[in-house]
Amino acid sequence: MKRQLIIAFATLLAAGSTSAAARAETAVLAGGCFWGMEAVFEHVKGVRNVVSGYAGGSAKDANYSAVSSERTGHAEAVRITFDPAKVSYVQLLKIYATIAHDPTQVNRQGPDTGPSYRSAIFPQNAAQRQAAQAFLARLRHSGAYKEPIATRIEGGAFYPAEASHQDFMRRNPLHPYILVNDRPKVAKLKRSYPQYWKA
Repeated sequence: MKRQLIIAFATLLAAGSTSAAARAETAVLAGGCFWGMEAVFEHVKGVRNVVSGYAGGSAKDANYSAVSSERTGHAEAVRITFDPAKVSYVQLLKIYATIAHDPTQVNRQGPDTGPSYRSAIFPQNAAQRQAAQAFLARLRHSGAYKEPIATRIEGGAFYPAEASHQDFMRRNPLHPYILVNDRPKVAKLKRSYPQYWKA
């Protein structure tokens, strides 16, 4: 009897774990330095995890030194694991376009220049690609921006960045770059989307 209870309990735990995993989705977005992108999305309700990394190039040169040379084709990006029951992919795109970066800047964001700082969405499936296309079309016709939307839809794998780049703002809250460029974005997220804010 005890053995049967243990097996039943283990089955329930496994089912719960599978159900939770099934609710998780992944988004990959590029929009300038990954420190700030990561910092913003870490404060979005429904986001479970954010990883800084490189997208759009190959594995062999997915490292900070090579990507910074602007010869690898990568973009600094973040991989966001989220619960779509709490925050939708489209809502993440709205935060991406209005808080995390400026979608009108071409191959740059703020003080950072070069193709590795481009604005790009990397859909993880056909549904995301369709949603991203529709979102960008609405953005272009919204009249919200004076300049053309520069965000591109791209393909390619995601490669995590070095450990020194993970959770950078959390570990270096007083870093000059963070104070000037990224803390204002996090504060704007809290003001603009209080319903999605998490401390």
